[in-house]
Amino acid sequence: MNSSVHWDSAYESLSAPWLIGQPQPAIVELERAGLITGKVLDVGCGAGEHTIHLTTLGYDVLGVDLSPRAVEHARANAAARETAARFEVADALNLGSEPRFDTIVDSALFHIFDSARDRAAYLRSLHAVLRPGGRLHILALAESDEPGFGPRIPESAIRDAVVGGWELAGLRPTRYRVRIGAPDAARSGLREGAIADLPAHLARATRV
Repeated sequence: MNSSVHWDSAYESLSAPWLIGQPQPAIVELERAGLITGKVLDVGCGAGEHTIHLTTLGYDVLGVDLSPRAVEHARANAAARETAARFEVADALNLGSEPRFDTIVDSALFHIFDSARDRAAYLRSLHAVLRPGGRLHILALAESDEPGFGPRIPESAIRDAVVGGWELAGLRPTRYRVRIGAPDAARSGLREGAIADLPAHLARATRV
């Protein structure tokens, strides 16, 4: 799941459920609440919707993704909207060692790591590039009895990972917006082509 080839294919068909043509409402609300500040990293930026949205609002934002096709798609989106949003290809497990960001936004990346070891490595990578006192926001699909699909995780997966140099400042239920494709419709019973809001976790952590 962590191969760039796997993710590239999602941008060839443009049928991935997270390609909704808009930023996630939960991320929009974070900005409106004043919880996104300073220099921002949009990690696992995908189509670039959050990077573009925040850039338009005047933030200094960098969107990064493992998939070169995702970055190409994000740059095309930014050009179409005439914004100067910036994107780079980067491995979320190896972001460098310079603390240069004040806020990190993770929209549906944390939940793809399916082992405690990978989650710990991911959190170490984010810790290395976030300034002391900086905020990390994690939006991840949640285990639920509701119809859904994808790598849905329990709340404990976040609580167990956000340790050792992090202070968990908040963790609450929210929704994650998707567009239902044919395979996901068959698995979940949701209507193909519909926009749906699936159960999700929204966590906020501070780098200490």
